[in-house]
Amino acid sequence: MRLQAFLGGLALLIAMAFWYRPTDDKRAVKRGEVWTCSAAATHDFCDAVTGLSKAVRNPFLRVDRTSILPPRDTPGAVDPSITQANIGTTICRPGYARSARPAFAVTAPVKRRLMDTQHTGESFADYELDHLIPISLGGAPLDLRDLWLQPRRGQANAADKNALAYVLWRLVCERRVPLRTAQQAIRHDWTKAYDTYATPENMARYHFRHRQEERD
Repeated sequence: MRLQAFLGGLALLIAMAFWYRPTDDKRAVKRGEVWTCSAAATHDFCDAVTGLSKAVRNPFLRVDRTSILPPRDTPGAVDPSITQANIGTTICRPGYARSARPAFAVTAPVKRRLMDTQHTGESFADYELDHLIPISLGGAPLDLRDLWLQPRRGQANAADKNALAYVLWRLVCERRVPLRTAQQAIRHDWTKAYDTYATPENMARYHFRHRQEERD
C-alpha cells in the first residue's frame, strides 16, 4: 500500500514537473544543466522538481553498487614505469594502449576463471574484462588487481566506463588533469569520476563515439 502511494505521488510530481517546464520564451538553459522552474511554481515545489530532475537525468542512480563497482579485491594497479613526466612518450603516444594490451590468448583464461567463480552459468558476452585503471591511463596490463568483470548492460555499464576512460585520457594528455588525479578518481569510484569528468560538454568537445574510439 505504501509503495502504491509512493509511486502515485512520484507520478504526480513528474506530471507537475512537465506542466511547469519552461516555455520557449524563457531563458535558454545550457546543455547539461537542469532546467529552471517557471515563475508560476512555488519555491518549495521548485526545489522538489529540481531535485527530481537531477535524479532523473543522473545515469548512475546507485541502486545496486555491488554490480556497478569492482569487488574489494580489485583495488586497481598501475604500471610504475609510467609517470607524469613521460606521458608524452607513453600513454599519450598514438597506439600505446593497443600495443600494451595483452593478447586475447592471455586474457581469455583470466576472464573464464573469473566467470566461473563470480558468474557461473551466465553468458560471457554479458561481461567485459575491464582494467579498473585503464591501460590508457597507466593501468597495469596484466596485474589481476586491476582486472574485473564489468556488465555490458544495465546501469553504469562497460560502455559508460569506456567513455569516461577516453575523456580522462584526453584531459590527461592535454595536461588539464594530472595523471595521478585521474588514476585515483577512477579507481576510487569510477561512477563519481564519470559525474565529474564525462560531462556533456567534455563528451561533445572530444567527439566521443562508443563504437569508434579505442577502448581502455
